[in-house]
Amino acid sequence: MRLIILLFLLCYSNLFGQSSIRIFGKVKSNEDLNVVGVTVTFDINKDSSYTVTDSLGVFTTNHKAGLVSLKINHFGYKKKELSFSLKNDTILSIVLEKEGSLLKEVVVSNNKKSPITSLSGGKLSFNLKELTSVPTILGTTDIIKLLQLTPGVQNSGDANGYLYVRGGDPGHNLILYGGTPIYGMSHLLGFFPFYNADHIQEVEFDKSSSNSKYGGRLSSTTLLIPNKKTPSQLTVQGNIGLLASQITLAVPLGKKSGLFISGRKTYIDEVVAPILNSFSKTSDVQDMKYGFTDGNLTFITEISKNNSVVVDAFISADKLKIEDANIALKTNLQWQNFTFSPTLISKLSPKTSMSNALYYTQYNNNLAMQQATVQLGISSYVKDFGFANSVRFMVKEIPFESGLHYTFHKLQPQEIQVESLIPSKITEQNNDIEANEVAIFVTAKPKLSDCLFAELGLRINYYSSGLQSNSYLHLQPRIILNYYLNKNHSFYTSYNRQNQYLSLITTSSVGIPTDFWIASSEGISPQTSDEFSIGSNQTITKNITTSFGGFYRSMKNLSEYPFGVAQFNEISTLKEDLLVGNGTAYGFEMMLRKTNGKFKGWLSYTLSWSNRNFEEINNGNTYFAKYDRRHNVAIVGMYDLNLKWNIGFTQIFSSGNRFTMPTSWYFINNNPVKEYAEYNNAQIPNYIRTDLSVNYFFIKSTKKESALNFSIYNTFNIENPIYNVLNVKVNEDKQSVIVETEKKYLYKILPSISWRFKY
Repeated sequence: MRLIILLFLLCYSNLFGQSSIRIFGKVKSNEDLNVVGVTVTFDINKDSSYTVTDSLGVFTTNHKAGLVSLKINHFGYKKKELSFSLKNDTILSIVLEKEGSLLKEVVVSNNKKSPITSLSGGKLSFNLKELTSVPTILGTTDIIKLLQLTPGVQNSGDANGYLYVRGGDPGHNLILYGGTPIYGMSHLLGFFPFYNADHIQEVEFDKSSSNSKYGGRLSSTTLLIPNKKTPSQLTVQGNIGLLASQITLAVPLGKKSGLFISGRKTYIDEVVAPILNSFSKTSDVQDMKYGFTDGNLTFITEISKNNSVVVDAFISADKLKIEDANIALKTNLQWQNFTFSPTLISKLSPKTSMSNALYYTQYNNNLAMQQATVQLGISSYVKDFGFANSVRFMVKEIPFESGLHYTFHKLQPQEIQVESLIPSKITEQNNDIEANEVAIFVTAKPKLSDCLFAELGLRINYYSSGLQSNSYLHLQPRIILNYYLNKNHSFYTSYNRQNQYLSLITTSSVGIPTDFWIASSEGISPQTSDEFSIGSNQTITKNITTSFGGFYRSMKNLSEYPFGVAQFNEISTLKEDLLVGNGTAYGFEMMLRKTNGKFKGWLSYTLSWSNRNFEEINNGNTYFAKYDRRHNVAIVGMYDLNLKWNIGFTQIFSSGNRFTMPTSWYFINNNPVKEYAEYNNAQIPNYIRTDLSVNYFFIKSTKKESALNFSIYNTFNIENPIYNVLNVKVNEDKQSVIVETEKKYLYKILPSISWRFKY
């Protein structure tokens, strides 16, 4: 901490003594949307420098007095130039017009922006409207699958909708919808997109969680930003497919208010059953039904010139029902998400703005099983009620953001009820946990020199759950240094410390939502990580950019639950069953992108290692984590044939998941016995998949669209097993054992067709 405080003081003491003049600017489009990643070039007294707008379209810089020549340049927009005399602190509001061309007296607007924009410290911003050509199973944009096509994110394979980022576990990723955390992460088996992309304006992805404004997870932060512009007219857009449909309405409510409302529904009871039954060719399941619905709502109103209110809500509900009369089995699994968040946004002065938000989020799952006279019920939930404050302001020409967060957690990791194991006896296990979390954060973005910029953050977290021994105070520094060699080359390095108080316990190797959350309490310590990263960005040509990076992450107090979802006895408890250990992850990442022209796309490659060390596992020796995939390659291409047709493809290759393979088999008294050596000593075959999509547009303009989408998932019908089953039998000579590997698949080739519309 002394070193961090000294660094802050040295940075600020240098800047406080300068007498330069500050230029503060905000760049918007003519549709009143913030434009991210705009290059702003300054020529003052024959000195040239440049900066880039942040995620809010804001830029700040300091210069000496003189004549300023300003050039604003961004792909998809007309170049703009300004000249003025700089004498005092200046505030600029810049509006960019989109490029257009005149052809046969018909104006054809170029409404395209870069699909992916690089932000400081290796962060990425996604424009979902420009990624509709990326192939998906159902022809609708899948945000989680998109993130898996970028460096540092492991491909989770089939039957899994989780994120695995830089060697972390699925529960190490923070996903915020409108600023509210989402705890339930996927629909069944990751088959359907979990978020309705039509309702989301932009996605920001930070693999390191480098912003001190956010905390509580060890790995990444994903911001899902709903539509924030008040609609000027009624619009309807949606997608109708073979398995599910969705619709989004934009409704103006006067000049200063508007509403976005979205909904999705499946109609697949006769489709999902054959897919799941492909796990086993001899399945005797006679009745299976699955369905989900979800909805989004965003309400925007301007209550005064300097104050506006935004209300965001999200709800999802899934239900899976299986009945098999042959074994007298009835199973009912349900899981739900609900979030609600009103936010007041205030502009206190030209240099100061503030937001205050209340939020409530809830996730719960319930599994009910009945077989003959035995009934088993397992349920869990997590509920958060919170307040988030954030203030943006300037101090001595340095941009600051600071605020206060408070969250009340209430969790039920597992409530287990078993009835009729013994006649007229009911056994129950219940573990409710309540906790309070308070955080104060501050981020400063000083300009250390004409080429060196910093983002210096500090988050102070206090967490308490009941007894004083369950209280923790943690300091979490976040540091990013960005060095701009010139307009075409930049470098960055960062350090981040994270603490995580709520942990996800996974009980299934596939995407069956029986996982549950636990909180740090007596006997369960918070998880901790330290990450170092370094990288660079290069602009090769106007349309081609590259990025390279490396990272190292150490993790402590990781949790491992070695039992299944129905582990239960009257003596053992969850805290006693939970294993605690450490982990490391490190690797190299690269990305090549083409952002303009008829052909657009990117190449992503990750070389990484992820290790774990638990005293009770592998004799205390270090072993590979389950999702230690050595190589991950993703190629994405989108090509516009003409105004009517475009095509897209993705090619994915990744090393197989780890699993534990017996090293020898033998029989004792005609009973097979397995011997194991190292934990996770084997791999499932490499994952290879090629997806294709074709879009035919009946209508294509800014305000109207009608298109048919044809998609093929796993075009070449490659078998990608989700797990292996080892079957052992005695050879005919009764002197040896034969071990056969049975590979289990979820699906192979999957064609689909859907109609996308907007009016």
